[in-house]
Amino acid sequence: MHSLQHPPTLQDIQETHIAIAPMIHRTPVLTCSGIDAISGAKLFFKCENFQKVGAFKMRGASSASIRLSEEARRNGIATHSSGNHAQAVALSAKMLGIPAYVVMPENAPAIKVAGVRSYGAEVIFCAPNIAARESTLESVVERTGAYFIHPYNDYNIIAGQATAAKELIEDLPNLEAIIAPVGGGGLMSGTALATRYLSPGTKVYGAEPKAVDDAWRSMQSGKIEVNATTNTIADGLRTHLGEKTFEIIRKQVDDIFTVSEEEIVAAMRLVWERMKIIIEPSCAVPLAAVLKNPAVFSGKRVGIILSGGNVDLGELPF
Repeated sequence: MHSLQHPPTLQDIQETHIAIAPMIHRTPVLTCSGIDAISGAKLFFKCENFQKVGAFKMRGASSASIRLSEEARRNGIATHSSGNHAQAVALSAKMLGIPAYVVMPENAPAIKVAGVRSYGAEVIFCAPNIAARESTLESVVERTGAYFIHPYNDYNIIAGQATAAKELIEDLPNLEAIIAPVGGGGLMSGTALATRYLSPGTKVYGAEPKAVDDAWRSMQSGKIEVNATTNTIADGLRTHLGEKTFEIIRKQVDDIFTVSEEEIVAAMRLVWERMKIIIEPSCAVPLAAVLKNPAVFSGKRVGIILSGGNVDLGELPF
């Protein structure tokens, strides 16, 4: 498999799916009549909280890592991430028998740090901002010669993340809308491409916290906007879009909805209580958006990508 230098085509996504199949789970789609009644819609939850490492990130990390040549792989792989991508890179490296080096902010959830270490990766801490992440990563790559796998701004990553929506559409070919959370935009852009190729009549929506609404603002202004704060409970969505993900989202996503912190917590609690499954706050954001926008979703068949379930149980918001 070659490394992608352009937005993934349908063939790229199909080839990626076959190649990463031994490294990922095909996750189930669950429904909940109680939540349907509350939302007024027919909801289908694609459970990436049951994915390896507990999040969709395993799809992208395995796609990016298996595309590396023997030479590029020799010194291992490295990344910066607050959690789920970090664990995915660590596990991909373990499966491929190569070292992994992961730069994490000092305030990363303890469960995610422990997860990264459990797969045998070396964790290097940095101050909790993008500049510190990037400078620390540079020094790690200099020291080790490891290959940097970007958390989202990489077509190989996007091709892997697209396989979640591909599976959802294969299982449920007549969805009227699909909605995913937006952080760096890897999952959102992959979801949008897979949906456009496989189910062009289906609307594609994104959802993000109002506190970090860079994607919504970027859609309005036509250029990449950044967040003044990272102050949201949705720790997976604090980052801003990259130029590769923004280019796809701008063209392919119908709309982006924003939700409050209270709405995120309420949606998370609803899933825990009604579905008896564990989702993390970032994962609750699309459901919160559906509940907030009945004019858009009521009466529709809606696919929701449940992005992950890695919650620090000592820090629950309820």
